[in-house]
Amino acid sequence: MSGLVLKLSPKERVLINGVVIENGDRRSRLAIMTPDANILRLRDAIHPEDAKTPVRRACFAMQLVLSGDKSPQDAHLPLLRQIEQLSQVFTDPDSRNVLAEATKGLVDGQHYRALKALRALLPREDRLLAARPN
Repeated sequence: MSGLVLKLSPKERVLINGVVIENGDRRSRLAIMTPDANILRLRDAIHPEDAKTPVRRACFAMQLVLSGDKSPQDAHLPLLRQIEQLSQVFTDPDSRNVLAEATKGLVDGQHYRALKALRALLPREDRLLAARPN
């Protein structure tokens, strides 16, 4: 079987091509066969008012592509710039690998892969911001 396979928990919601779909009372699997479908797990979604930090803003921009609210072509260059800006702050080797993965996902048109990589930076960003003197 090819395509994206979504494994959904009970009552989990997912946005597919602008439609919110809620799973039933049991775990389930959905095979998405259309290659260019816009899909976003709502548990992964960052709300606009929560996109206040650099990593969260990059994740939010990426999820706009996944939800179909922004075209991949319009988002491509700004997202590359955001990732480049993040690389100025996250200079450790592990973070660099994460940013390289996000860049590769973006360049290859695999936006969920890029979002997944960027989300890995959220705990690091939280730690950096918590350690910041007021």
